[in-house]
Amino acid sequence: MKRRRIILHIDMDYFFAQIEERENPQFKGKPVVVGADPKGGEGRGVVSTANYKARKYGIHSALPISKAYELCPEAIFLPVNVELYEKVFENIMNIIKKYSPKWEIVSLDEAYLDLSFLKSYQNAEDLAKKLKKEIFEKEKLTSTVGIGPNKLIAKMAAKKAKPDGLLIIKPNQVKNFLELLDIEDLPGIGPKTGVRIRQSLSLASPQIRSREFRGPRISSEHYLAAPVRIKDLKRLSKRELIELLGVVGERIYERARGIDEQELTSEEIIKSVGKEYTFERDTRDPEIIFKAFEKIIKDVHYELTSNRFSFKTITVICRFTGFETHTKSKTLKKSTSDLEVLKKESKKLLLKFLIENPKLIRLIGLRVKIC
Repeated sequence: MKRRRIILHIDMDYFFAQIEERENPQFKGKPVVVGADPKGGEGRGVVSTANYKARKYGIHSALPISKAYELCPEAIFLPVNVELYEKVFENIMNIIKKYSPKWEIVSLDEAYLDLSFLKSYQNAEDLAKKLKKEIFEKEKLTSTVGIGPNKLIAKMAAKKAKPDGLLIIKPNQVKNFLELLDIEDLPGIGPKTGVRIRQSLSLASPQIRSREFRGPRISSEHYLAAPVRIKDLKRLSKRELIELLGVVGERIYERARGIDEQELTSEEIIKSVGKEYTFERDTRDPEIIFKAFEKIIKDVHYELTSNRFSFKTITVICRFTGFETHTKSKTLKKSTSDLEVLKKESKKLLLKFLIENPKLIRLIGLRVKIC
């Protein structure tokens, strides 16, 4: 008999900005943006997170900080205080771990708990309420919880319940919960993949077009930007999705049906270490680029040696003018923590970017996978 799983996903609400509000009560009720320095609209970085007041202006994570300033120049712009945020999340995780022997940290502001031992969704709901209450009482921060039969559904439930919510999706509710959601609510489907799926659906299922757009003739661009539901996505067979998207197509096929067999891994091991640098002005000057890259390499290596980590896979990130972003990776034959190896291999990858692409460079980065 298959084990009945009950998985909880907890996600701290607008975590960095909420901590800043807690530390600075005078910010309450005002738009708060955490990220790079906007420099009066000339800043080169991006938004890390924003509170809900700022989001009403269209500000969101990964938005260019210059655009955020343009949308709301009166917002309170704050630098990222990683040390503070890590300390707060450590406190929160010490609370979370008490509620289940099996947990998984996903990022600095979210985690999963396996509550299968409770044997009922009612018991899981009671525990979730206690967990949210304890975090709020001890840290004065709100969180959102989703509960479902697997990690996928728990995460999607939490997303729908934000902010400060609690949503439970039982096994017999999964189909109805998923089918009316937009395809881009499904993890793994971004804007580009969404367009490709819409194009495929328009050919496979003309009735979708007629259902979504009755009346005057409209452009194909308007059609491809319109909502398409997971129910529509399920019209495509597994074979069609694999042909369209490659190996990821099989995962999308399963997720559209609420299938996710991933187990929780109770690990706090950092999976990768990385740093990025955004130039004040887009540049092709090798001296400027490699000087910044040398600093990145040293910072990454310091973090590796401080934690006694070794690495095997090196990835270099390069963002060109127009936010065109590419990566190049190299996997070594054996793991190492040698600085000279890191320098040699990462600089080779960066040099390839300079040789292959004549565009000005906006950002460079380095990430190594821990082994």
